Amino acid sequence: MKVAIIQQSCTANVEANKKKLALNIIKAANHGAELVVLQELHNSLYFCQTENTELFNLAEPIPGPSTEFYGSLARECGVVLVTSLFERRAAGLYHNTAVVFEKDGSIAGKYRKMHIPDDPAYYEKFYFTPGDLGFHPIQTSVGKLGVQVCWDQWYPEGARLMALQGAELLIYPTAIGYESSDTQEEQERQREAWTTVQRGHAVANGLPVIAVNRTGYEPDPSGQTNGIQFWGSSFVAGPQGEIIYRAPIDEEIVTIVDIDMKRSENVRRWWPFLRDRRIEEFGNLQKRFID
Repeated sequence: MKVAIIQQSCTANVEANKKKLALNIIKAANHGAELVVLQELHNSLYFCQTENTELFNLAEPIPGPSTEFYGSLARECGVVLVTSLFERRAAGLYHNTAVVFEKDGSIAGKYRKMHIPDDPAYYEKFYFTPGDLGFHPIQTSVGKLGVQVCWDQWYPEGARLMALQGAELLIYPTAIGYESSDTQEEQERQREAWTTVQRGHAVANGLPVIAVNRTGYEPDPSGQTNGIQFWGSSFVAGPQGEIIYRAPIDEEIVTIVDIDMKRSENVRRWWPFLRDRRIEEFGNLQKRFID
């Protein structure tokens, strides 16, 4: 399957961001993409660097204006499209939500981000209610997509639950970058850890992984930090964790990656992790900590 990754920088101009994405989606489709994956919260700047109630105005209902916009694009381009939107469910109730569109422009399904971080420059708990839709793959014409969002990518449990329900791909829209006060060595350790843990999900579940991050610098409007330099590095890994493609750190890219959808079958025959799981011993995984 031909999968398109769109890694780009964003500005405060939502309409300009959407227009640039539309041009890139069309470009990807013209080069044969069947599945197009976008980065986390791609309509706007990564607004979670500060806690500001005015920024809830960026949220939209689903369905809403953005789903109409991206649904029309998916239909016109004939692609399955994975998007990442700021969902207004009700006044005072908001989610970080991935919406997947079918080739006919209809909504194939959605996933609400389950793990919500709260760190300097990543104040997501202020904005997002944890997801309540669970970890369930979304059925599309190109396969069952195990879509999660950013911070979810550090947790093996979500990837496993997707795999156990027949996901054929693990997909992570992402917004993550460097904190400028960290040393260059620490920054590189963090980026490599991010890549490594997701490659581990690929290996443990015998499935390809697609992670699409944003790139570029976004300042902290409050001035409390030096802002975020997003580290790009969007990548596709095969079912043995092998890197099929990895984007640069600081460049916008639109690229097509060929994924062999039959390879997972063979890998799982060689390494039958699902067969050998000792599920009767895993009950304690439902505890926060074992004292």
